[in-house]
Amino acid sequence: MTSSPHAVHLAQLNVATLLHPFDDPRVKPFVDLLDPVNAAADGAPGFVWRLVEEGAADATGLRPAGENVIVNLSVWETQEALWDFAYRSGHLEVMRRRREWFARHVEAHLVLWWIPAGHLPTAHEALERLADLRTHGPSPRAFTFASSYTAAEAARHLRDAPPADTAAEPSHAAR
Repeated sequence: MTSSPHAVHLAQLNVATLLHPFDDPRVKPFVDLLDPVNAAADGAPGFVWRLVEEGAADATGLRPAGENVIVNLSVWETQEALWDFAYRSGHLEVMRRRREWFARHVEAHLVLWWIPAGHLPTAHEALERLADLRTHGPSPRAFTFASSYTAAEAARHLRDAPPADTAAEPSHAAR
């Protein structure tokens, strides 16, 4: 995890449903792009952390959202840092090709939320945030780029909110 002067960080989860099995040749172009894109993320300004399966270079072997769903869970110093990486770097070219490898989502597939600096969100926690967004729409607890909250707004709105269910994380998820 990268050290940061910020008191809060932005966590993000996005999920993608594969059109074909991960080892299918039609998915190979995506697989070939994983290492360079992950390396670019790791070196991007404002990057803090990303979920990686133990003994692997990425989290594609983890399937907490279903057998054909891959997850990307990461932490960034600011929303701007994440936006810059996602939409103003080589990552954008991969996103433009996503329909070659992933099904179109009819419900939210990306969720953002603020966390205390130093906290590493679990896949379970992230999936709860996504479920919250899908059920209740954007809120200080779970939002999107298009309907976001600042860390101050989230803190002010969440001060009296009850904590989310903190059930145990599946043992196969690496931090």
